[in-house]
Amino acid sequence: MASRLLLARHGETQWHAENRYAGVSDVPLTVKGLRQADELGAWAKHRGVDAVACSPVSRALLTAAPAARALGMEPEVVEALREVDFGWGEGRTVAEMTAEDPGAVRRFRADAETGAFPGSEPPSAAAARASAALRRLAEDHAGATVLVVAHNTLLRIALCAMLGIPVGRYRLVFPRLDNAAVTEIEVTGDRTALRSLNVPTWASAQGGARNLGA
Repeated sequence: MASRLLLARHGETQWHAENRYAGVSDVPLTVKGLRQADELGAWAKHRGVDAVACSPVSRALLTAAPAARALGMEPEVVEALREVDFGWGEGRTVAEMTAEDPGAVRRFRADAETGAFPGSEPPSAAAARASAALRRLAEDHAGATVLVVAHNTLLRIALCAMLGIPVGRYRLVFPRLDNAAVTEIEVTGDRTALRSLNVPTWASAQGGARNLGA
């Protein structure tokens, strides 16, 4: 039985506003990020969501909270949905990393798997834990719709793995998922279909811009 997973990136944090890599660091939401969380919650109430799951990192927990409250439920916290550890790149901007080691940045941009930052979690490892967690959620909520709040890099890597795309190309295939935007996938066993991509919650409520099922 098919399940619908609504994959949402958490709201804006200060590091994202500064274009810094935020992986395992616990960075708070900005005022804008909190507003995005409220907008996602209002959207989820009208979308028809049966369950809410999220990463254990506070920025994801805070983003999922308004939706869970609006639906009268507790979010399911899934450890495997935490963001990727960026190692050497954690907390840095691309400009700062380029100034120190431009070759490392070039290798990462060419292929994020073979050119992963020193000390970081390889995309293949992140893909394995994230895709397994998402498939488990789909199985546990067979035939239902689940809002999943997680992270920009993790979700793009998971999408690649579940859609049969080399995970090292995640930055090229999915350049960015916007804060509190929704990407919908349909999961049936080991099959995954992409239904919509990176839809802002305000646009979703008005008919689904970028809906791939239209």
